[in-house]
Amino acid sequence: MMKPKSIAAVFASWFVIISLLCSCISGDQNETNYEGLSYNYYEKTCPRLEEIVRSSISPMFALDPTAPAALLRLMFHDCQVQGCDASILIEPSGDQQFTELDSAKNFGIRKRELIGSIKTSLEVECPQQVSCSDLIILAAREAVALTGGPLIAVPLGRKDSLSTPSKHVADSELPPSTADVDSILNLFAGIDMTIEESVAIMGSHSIGVTHCNNVLSRFDNENATNANMDPRFQTFLRVFCPEFSPTSKTAEATFVPNDQTSLIFDTAYYDDSIAGRGNLRIDSEIGVDPRTRPFVEAFAADQDRFFGSFSSAFVKLSSYKVLTGNNGVVRSVCDKVD
Repeated sequence: MMKPKSIAAVFASWFVIISLLCSCISGDQNETNYEGLSYNYYEKTCPRLEEIVRSSISPMFALDPTAPAALLRLMFHDCQVQGCDASILIEPSGDQQFTELDSAKNFGIRKRELIGSIKTSLEVECPQQVSCSDLIILAAREAVALTGGPLIAVPLGRKDSLSTPSKHVADSELPPSTADVDSILNLFAGIDMTIEESVAIMGSHSIGVTHCNNVLSRFDNENATNANMDPRFQTFLRVFCPEFSPTSKTAEATFVPNDQTSLIFDTAYYDDSIAGRGNLRIDSEIGVDPRTRPFVEAFAADQDRFFGSFSSAFVKLSSYKVLTGNNGVVRSVCDKVD
């Protein structure tokens, strides 16, 4: 029979072993699978980072209710062209005449100067620590939260690129306004998103507006682009976006709201998709395509599920092709390469 002292020793040994195994399985809760990124990246170098970003952005949202959608779009368009590297903020210099910002698909990109303003504040608080690419992600995260969406925990530690790609690269990598379900699912599959996450990330269209130059393209080919369009909604679009050239200045200057609650991050986008009230082709088609409709219906009925799937997709998109370590830099001014 084992002596009491020996039994105690055995239990102590097993406790140590189990603790080590649990540690290996669960990992540090502050770490992430995205190499080089961490949820506590600025804990020591800039502990007030998120507080400063939030206090800088909140007043802007009060003055300009369209700012959240602009910041969310800024993140999408930066991350979808060679990854999340803040290249979209760089102004052309030297012989470079046309940068990614000159792409027609980047028409209407706004609030780049807001990222620069936040960066100026941070250079006083914690100089040469916080990247412009991380600021774009944090600003987009706040845009979602301050309009009623989830406050997403995002890993940080991105570095900035030393150059901006040409407009031709942006033209090829950004999806067109005529994108269908196949192209969108293929696009997000390349970022390792599931179909559910792909449908959830489209919920970004819950806030903001669609410019008429993108809406008018739907009327070029009735059969190909108007599937699942409520006739009354089509009349509404034709009234607000009358028949003029999609490339005209009038088409660029006019717009329609993305959904019936375009200032609130909610599930109304999915209600509209089911009802055939989507501004863009993809907004309508996800409501009828058999691959995506089940998730559209699920999100319309369950906001918590939408928020959870959107958060997961947001982290995947914001961690796409990031530069970390010595592969990038921390620019001291966001629109210039040091």
